[in-house]
Formats: sequence, C-alpha cells, structure tokens
Amino acid sequence: MNPYETDTHLSQYLLFHYGSEEETLGDMPGPRAGLNFPRRCVSELIGPMGRDSSALDVGCAVGRSTFELARYASSVVGIDSSQSFISAAQNLQKAGQCKGTTVVEGSLLATFEAKVPVGIECQRVSFEVGDATDLRKDLAGFDAVLAANLICRLSDPASFLSRVPKLVKPGGQFLLSTPFSWLEEFTPRENWLGGGGQRSFDVIKEILTPDFELQTTKEMPFLIREHERKFQYGISLGSRWVRRRV
Repeated sequence: MNPYETDTHLSQYLLFHYGSEEETLGDMPGPRAGLNFPRRCVSELIGPMGRDSSALDVGCAVGRSTFELARYASSVVGIDSSQSFISAAQNLQKAGQCKGTTVVEGSLLATFEAKVPVGIECQRVSFEVGDATDLRKDLAGFDAVLAANLICRLSDPASFLSRVPKLVKPGGQFLLSTPFSWLEEFTPRENWLGGGGQRSFDVIKEILTPDFELQTTKEMPFLIREHERKFQYGISLGSRWVRRRV
C-alpha cells in the first residue's frame, strides 16, 4: 500500500502545503525558515517564463506548488502517485478550500482551512494520478518541470532523471529539490544515487549535464508538523537546470 494514502499523511501534507505560521507552529519556538516550502520551491527556484508557457509538477502531493506554478505558466499539470493527495488537490481546485485536521496531542485534534492562495487562476491547473518512474508517454516538451522532495521517495530515481530531458523543452527549466533522505522502504539500496560511495548530487550532475546546464543551487529548509511538539525538519538542496538547445 502507498504510505501516502493514509489520513495521517493527508492531514500532515495539507498543513505542510497550506497551513499558516500560526497553524503550524503557534507559539512554539521553531525553525520558521522551513515554512511555506512548496511555495518557495517555485518562487525561489524558477527562472523567467515566457507567455503561454506550460509546466509539470511531478510528485505534487496536495497541490500547493502546482497552484504556485500557475502564477508563471498558462497551463500546469500536477501528478502524484497518491489518489488521496490528488483527490484533495482536485477538491481544492473546484471549491478553493477544504477543511483539514492537525494533531495537538494524542487523539486531540484541531481543524484548519486549507485555501488556494489569492491570485491563482485555478482553470490553468489539472491534476492526475501517475507514477513518476512510468509517466504517460505524451508528457513532453514543458517549459518548466518541478520535482520537489521526490527522487528519494522513488524506487528508481535514475529512471525518472533519465526521462527529464524529454519532459523539458530546449531552453526550458528543471527545478529539483531533495534532502537525499535515502530509505530502503522507498528505494532499494542499489538504486540510491551514489550508493553511499559518492555524493548524490554529483551523480545527478553526471546524469543531467549532457542535456542541461546547472544555473543555480539553493539550500531550502522545510518543516512538517506531526503534532504540537513534534516536527520533521530537513534541508533540501534546490537547483535549477536549463535544457541545452540543440
């Protein structure tokens, strides 16, 4: 079973994507630089986009980064392997908001309202269920492709990266962020990029450099609340790659 189909993960990711500082941290001390990660993955990594451009968000979860891409692109496709996540994103697209829950402690819950940010043209966005390592064949030639905290949750990350040159048009951009949190429950050890003997980002460079130019890198903290006093804190390495023109 996909672990991201659980109600617990759905609630955590709705808060991760749409929760305010108050809803996430309240009065607790904490690394506030890790808030709004899905928005920052777009706003802090994306380069200039032309008119009538298109974008693809692979591993979009509950859709915040997909909506943010709609500020820059006239059409955006968000894809995730979790039906639960995609259903929530589709509901947000239709209604503009939905209720979520967050754990205070034990079985004590609090509710919050997940809302599509002001200024987003929701008609530009579509969502669908899909496997990042087996994307439908007609997905190709996007002006921008985002993969945020995705590759270390794939069974075969190198397979996905090998598909990226077809997903991005010449002159287009690939936006990648990852904390390189390799776990055997998601990725067999033999498929870890670098396998422990080499830095993962060096392997990514080897895979992407024939088709892409690395333009920028950026440290990108993120914070996922589990309950009022427990959080997951990580720092992804963000990067922007531009597809070489033939």
